Amino acid sequence: MKISVIIPVHNGRHHLHHCLSALNQTRYPDWECLVVDDGSTDDSAALARQSGACVISTPHSGPAHARNMGALAAQGDMLLFIDADVLVEPGTVGTVAAIFAAHPEIAACFGSYDDSPTETNFLSQYRNLLHHYVHQRSRSEASTFWSGCGAIRRTVFRELGGFAASQFPEPSVEDIELGYRLRAAGYQIRLEKLLQVTHMKRWTVRQMLKTDIWGRAIPWSRLIVQGGGLPNELNLQTSQRVSTAVAFIGLALLLLLPLWGWWGLLAVGTAVGALIWLNRDFYTFLRQKRGLRFLLAAMPWHWFYFLYSGASFLAVTAVYKFSRVRTFTSTQKHLNT
Repeated sequence: MKISVIIPVHNGRHHLHHCLSALNQTRYPDWECLVVDDGSTDDSAALARQSGACVISTPHSGPAHARNMGALAAQGDMLLFIDADVLVEPGTVGTVAAIFAAHPEIAACFGSYDDSPTETNFLSQYRNLLHHYVHQRSRSEASTFWSGCGAIRRTVFRELGGFAASQFPEPSVEDIELGYRLRAAGYQIRLEKLLQVTHMKRWTVRQMLKTDIWGRAIPWSRLIVQGGGLPNELNLQTSQRVSTAVAFIGLALLLLLPLWGWWGLLAVGTAVGALIWLNRDFYTFLRQKRGLRFLLAAMPWHWFYFLYSGASFLAVTAVYKFSRVRTFTSTQKHLNT
């Protein structure tokens, strides 16, 4: 079984150097590496060639298009997509081969970040641990896909037309959308918890909000409302939806606190207690991994995440429903004239 490792990169020389160095320690014998240079203005392409990768250069069109270009040139039976800012283990490629050998019924699989990111600042640690926890606690039978470290049969990928590059010209939820199409076509996807890679990205507040709201929450909400279904996995589990509702209630109570006095303070405390109880397993995980101080710093960020993700979903739903009403009204007027 030959595996084609496909890495899109745009001006990511520093991370790419470490990514390829780790990948070149791969023990699995039958694999190839294709780096797709997505219009970089640095020397990412030259670095990739020096590392022995096959380099494909394209005008800057986004990672979805870059991955599609890599898949067109791939010779492997399986396409393994990894991001340029991750470090694989020497056994990662072999693990992918073993997963497909052990589960011939699946069309795709994906893993997660491990719990040891290279960046040590608080936000990078928190974001990475949140991702790790969500993926590690989710069901193995998945209805989505993750291109940070995800593999798919080449024949299936080409059959479905690859990633929706025209729909997602910037980094977004193109992998989730592909996962939805895979399941709609009747294919099985496996979340493999032993398949883990190390993340090298340094998160800032600005990057986090831009990625979470414009790159994830809004386009993901569009997929959900247009598809008519809300899956119960990853970040969309029932406990997360209830937590979002409680976070909004808590915010409303906090704003009304001057009017309610001690009763308002008690109500806010109840909402906070409910959030802690609903997410007690995650908070226990954070305390075990990074200690009590880290946990106390992480909880407000986690609640903030519920607020802006929920607000994004509500806004997208409202716009979608309004557009449906306008379309229906316009059609009725046209039929009555």
